[in-house]
Amino acid sequence: MSGKQKRTAARIAASAVLLIVAALLPLSGWGRLAAFLVPYLLVGWDVLWKAVRNIAHGQVFDENFLMALATIGALATGQYPEAVFVLLFYQVGELFQAVAVGRSRKNIAALMDIRPDSANVERPGGEVEEVDPEDVAVGDIIVIKPGERVPLDGVVLEGNTTLDTAALTGESLPRSVAPGGDVISGCVNLTGVLRVQVTKPFEESTVSRILELVENASSRKAKAEAFITQFARWYTPAVVVAAVLLALVPPLFFQGAWSDWLLRACSFLVISCPCALVISVPLAFFGGIGGASRAGVLVKGGNYLEVLARTDVVVFDKTGTLTRGVFNVTAIHPDHVDEGKLLELAALAEHWSNHPISRSIREAYGQEPDAARVQSAEELAGRGIQAQVDGHMVCVGNDKLMEEIGVAWHPCHRVGTTVHVAVDGTYMGHLVISDELKPDAADAIAELKAVGVRKTVMLTGDAKEVGEDVARQLGLDEVHTQLLPAGKVEQVERLLEQRAPNGALAFVGDGINDAPVLSRADLGIAMGALGSDAAIEAADVVLMDDKPSKIALAIRIARKTRTIVRQNIAFALGVKFLVLALAAFKLANLWEAVFADVGVSVIAILNSMRALRVPAEETKPDQAAQPLKTP
Repeated sequence: MSGKQKRTAARIAASAVLLIVAALLPLSGWGRLAAFLVPYLLVGWDVLWKAVRNIAHGQVFDENFLMALATIGALATGQYPEAVFVLLFYQVGELFQAVAVGRSRKNIAALMDIRPDSANVERPGGEVEEVDPEDVAVGDIIVIKPGERVPLDGVVLEGNTTLDTAALTGESLPRSVAPGGDVISGCVNLTGVLRVQVTKPFEESTVSRILELVENASSRKAKAEAFITQFARWYTPAVVVAAVLLALVPPLFFQGAWSDWLLRACSFLVISCPCALVISVPLAFFGGIGGASRAGVLVKGGNYLEVLARTDVVVFDKTGTLTRGVFNVTAIHPDHVDEGKLLELAALAEHWSNHPISRSIREAYGQEPDAARVQSAEELAGRGIQAQVDGHMVCVGNDKLMEEIGVAWHPCHRVGTTVHVAVDGTYMGHLVISDELKPDAADAIAELKAVGVRKTVMLTGDAKEVGEDVARQLGLDEVHTQLLPAGKVEQVERLLEQRAPNGALAFVGDGINDAPVLSRADLGIAMGALGSDAAIEAADVVLMDDKPSKIALAIRIARKTRTIVRQNIAFALGVKFLVLALAAFKLANLWEAVFADVGVSVIAILNSMRALRVPAEETKPDQAAQPLKTP
C-alpha cells in the first residue's frame, strides 16, 4: 500500500474501533450523538468535503453527495450506528479500488523491473558524476560499466559489448552492440564499458513510454464504463428526486409520520447510491489490465480490453511476429567436400562482412574465423562476396554471382535463401539461410482456435513459397504473400467486411511498415517492447515478451473481465431495484439499505479483483527454434 492508502486504512480501523466503543457506551441524547460523530467525521470528513466542493463547482449529483445526504439524514433520525457504518464501508470500497489500481501499476513495474537508479554522466575534463537519470540532458555522454543497467536511450560512441534484453523481450540471447549502434534503457550491459550519447530524455525513454501506456489506460474507457457514467448521470438525480418525493408526499397528503418517511427516504438514498457500479466496473477493467500486465501483455485501456474480448479474426505479419526475424543456416548441401569444410570456406570469405546473412554463416560456423587466412575480400553488391582464402579464389553468393563467374550450380529444394560456394571456379555446394519459426508460433495458432477465433490470416511481403510454407506449418487459414504495406491495408479492409456482426479484427505486427495496418484494424497488437516506436505507438496492445502465444491468453483475460463486469452490473442493479421496492413499502430498513449499497459494493469489488488473478500458464520446457521445413 502507498502512504495515502495506509493512512486511509488506519482511519477505517480507528473509526471501526470508535464505532464499537460508541455503541457500547451507556449514553443517550446529545452525548450519544457526540460519541458517534467522532467516528463519523473521522472516516467521512473527506466524503463530506468532496460533496461540498463538487456542489460549489456545479457537480451536485455524485456518490459523495448521496453518501453525505443519506448519512446526515440517518443522523437526523437517530440512526447513528447506521450512518457511521455506511461511510465506513464506503471507504472500505474506495480503499479496495485504490489498492487494486495500485497493484495493477505495481504489476507493470515488477514485470519491467528495469527503471535505472542512476546514470554516470561524463563531465568536461573526463570526470564521471553519478546523477538521477531524470537530470540527464539529450546530448550528454554517459558511461555504462559491465553489470550496470542502461539508464537512457542513446547511441554508442565507444566500446563493444553484449546487452541482456531479457527484461524487455524475454529473449535469453544477448544482443551485441558496437560504436554507432543504438542502446535502449532497461537493458543490462554484460561485458564491455560503453560511452553513450543520450538521444532521448528520461521521460521519453523506452521504460517511461511503456509504463506511461498503462498509467494512461484509465482515460480510455470501455463501452461498459461509458454506460455506467451515462447511467449515473441520469440515475442519481432521478433517485434524489424520488427520495424527496418519498419524504414529502406521504406526510403532506396521506397523514404519514414525518420521521417515518424521512427514514424511508434515507434508506432509499443509501440503497440507490450507484457505488457498486461506479466503483466495481472500472475496477474490473483495471484488474483485467493489471492481470494482463502480470502476464506480459500491456493493454492501453479498458476499451481495448473490451474489443479484445470480441476478437474473432486475427491477422499476423510474418517476419518478427510468427518467425524470429533472425536468419540462420538451416541446411548445408556440399559437393566434393564435407559439410564442415563447406561451412568453413563460407565463414572465412564472409569474415569481414556485416550483412545479416554473413553473420548467420559465421554464427553457424561456431568459432572465430582465422583472419590471417583471408588475403583479400570484395563485397559484390546484390550478388555476394569474392575473397582470397589460403591463396584460392572463393566466391560466396547467389545465383547471379555463380552465373557471372561461369560456375554451374543447381537449385535447392529447401525453402529459404540459397548461398552458393565456389573455389577457383569449381562448385563446392550451397548453404540454405532461412528465418526460423518462433518456438510457440504453432501453439499460438492452435490456442487461438481453442478460444474460438474463427479465422487466422498471415500477410507478408515474402515470396509465395516461403509464406505458404510457413502457413502450412502453422495451420493458418489464409496467407497472402508479396504484399507492400498498402497491400496489407487492402487485405485488412477486405477482412473487416467479413468479420462477424459483433466480432473484431486484430492485427499483430512488429515493424514500422505495420503501423498503418495496426491503426486500421479494430485492435492493433505490437510484438515486443523492442519493436519499432511507430508500431508500439499505433498499437492498442503490446506483448512485452514477444510470444505470439500470449494473444490467446490476452483474449481469455479480456473475456474473463467482460464476464465479471456483466456479473457486477446484473447483481448490483438486481439487488438495488429489489431493495428499493422493499424500502418504499417499509419492508426494508436502513440495515438492508446498507447491504444493498455497501454490501453489494464490497461483493462487486471482491468479484472485480478476481480479474487481477491470471492462471499460471503451463510451464513447458524450452524448445529449440525449428527451421522452416519443406512440405
